[in-house]
Amino acid sequence: QVQLVESGGGLVQPGGSLRLSCAASGTFSRYFMGWYRQAPGKQREKVATITSIGSINYGDSVKGRFTISRDNTKNTLYLQMNNLKPEDTAVYLCTAATAFNAYWGQGTQVTVSS
Repeated sequence: QVQLVESGGGLVQPGGSLRLSCAASGTFSRYFMGWYRQAPGKQREKVATITSIGSINYGDSVKGRFTISRDNTKNTLYLQMNNLKPEDTAVYLCTAATAFNAYWGQGTQVTVSS
């Protein structure tokens, strides 16, 4: 029912920045939204979440470096990533939750390397 498409990933040097986007279908302003990441051999990790009313939570490893936001006029979720570190390398996944279901995008690869 809810389609999610991530974009903005790529290869960046340590200390660099990227902005990820997640385009969502449907009544976006009603959704709980979040970014998660998964690296090889690791469990999926919460990066940041934002509720329908704008309450935000960050994972400890990204506090002070990443910023989650949403633009309800564009049905888009963002993740501003600054001061990137090699340990940030992962597939970044967008999630949306409604009153009935949770949905996941396909993910976008972020690689932080010299």
